[in-house]
Amino acid sequence: MEHIVIIGNGISGVTAARHIRKQSDKKITIVSDETDYFFSRTALMYIYMGHMKFEHTQPYENHFWEKNRIDLKRGRVKTVETTSKTLIFENNESLTYDTLIIATGSKPNKFGWPGQDLKGAQGLYSKQDLDTLEEMAPNNKSCQRAVIVGGGLIGIELAEMLNSRGIPVTFLVRENSFWNGVLPQGDSEMINRHIKSHHIDLRLATNLKSIQDDGNGRVKSVIIEETGEEIPCNVVGLTAGVTPNIDFLKSSAIETDKGVLVNRQLETNIKGIYAIGDCAQQREAIGQRRSIEAVWYTGRMMGEVVAQTICGNPRTYNPGHWFNSAKFLDIEYQTYGWVFSEKNKPVYEAHFHWKHDDDTKCITVAFHKENQQFLGINTFGIRMRHEVFDRWLTEKRDIDFVIQHLSEANFDPEFYKRFEKDILKTYQNQFQNA
Repeated sequence: MEHIVIIGNGISGVTAARHIRKQSDKKITIVSDETDYFFSRTALMYIYMGHMKFEHTQPYENHFWEKNRIDLKRGRVKTVETTSKTLIFENNESLTYDTLIIATGSKPNKFGWPGQDLKGAQGLYSKQDLDTLEEMAPNNKSCQRAVIVGGGLIGIELAEMLNSRGIPVTFLVRENSFWNGVLPQGDSEMINRHIKSHHIDLRLATNLKSIQDDGNGRVKSVIIEETGEEIPCNVVGLTAGVTPNIDFLKSSAIETDKGVLVNRQLETNIKGIYAIGDCAQQREAIGQRRSIEAVWYTGRMMGEVVAQTICGNPRTYNPGHWFNSAKFLDIEYQTYGWVFSEKNKPVYEAHFHWKHDDDTKCITVAFHKENQQFLGINTFGIRMRHEVFDRWLTEKRDIDFVIQHLSEANFDPEFYKRFEKDILKTYQNQFQNA
């Protein structure tokens, strides 16, 4: 019987296992050194904030795996020997496979900062990271201050978590406005103000120089690159992005770049070996998407695609129109299509921006300057329907149509009516002034 081994028990690997089992009787083994059972990684923050317990993040009962004949092995893979089709573990145990799926996810970036490996300097990705944070920052008595390095989505999650326990937070962001490599100016500046309104010490255009040792291998403080200022703290959140977790493959015959290189069927250069999720890198980027996408829903989609291929129904990975969602403290964020920041915006792209007077709601619509085609939208504080924007992008609607029909995309059209006239008026004024 064919033995399929999946390294990694995140959303990508588990989705692949479930869909392979639905379609076949193949032997399946999932390998992980993180946890015994799959859990929702995006829910880690809510455990720390007291909204749920860890067991609430596990979508399946523990008996699910045995019932579905999916074997689970706890262990860390040291090397992959592709010729003999064997995994070698750090404890020198081995496991053979017929087909291999690499789904090892990401790890937090470290840029060689002095002190980056001290106790209390950590990312927020794994269950172990959550356990360490609970140990180092259980309350504002044990943790006098935390410093977060890096202004992305994980950084803002960690800031919200620490803030919920009354722990003072200093947020170091190297850009001169929060996430302005991704967000247009109006969106980014509103988020700057929102972060500060939560009494978070946001330091823009500020870099970390080093993390200081208290003499016992723990974090004592950080030093700021630009000024030399020392900020006392007990925890340093390293949230300056993530990179594929593939160090164990460097000595193997599997081709890697930043991630594991795959084709559109998600197969590597070695027949019968696939890579999916955060650790997979498309040899050729799909449309305007990045070649590596550390996003929950694309990982799930890759798991479904590779399962079909392995079960004799070859599929091409086609993720469709880009979308994503997140939360900036109290403000929900959604994006559909492409809305580029000022520094990355193509010459043909123009923006319409509207912001509510309460400074917690705004939209930015991207469109083509010449033919007015709708290219994408960012929404903050107003929840929209994915399927509507997906359809409008496919239909190549123009911006006039989108603005006139925005209420159709809103989850709560009655709620939206409070803003409709103002959005239309702002839109008309911006174009009259253009």
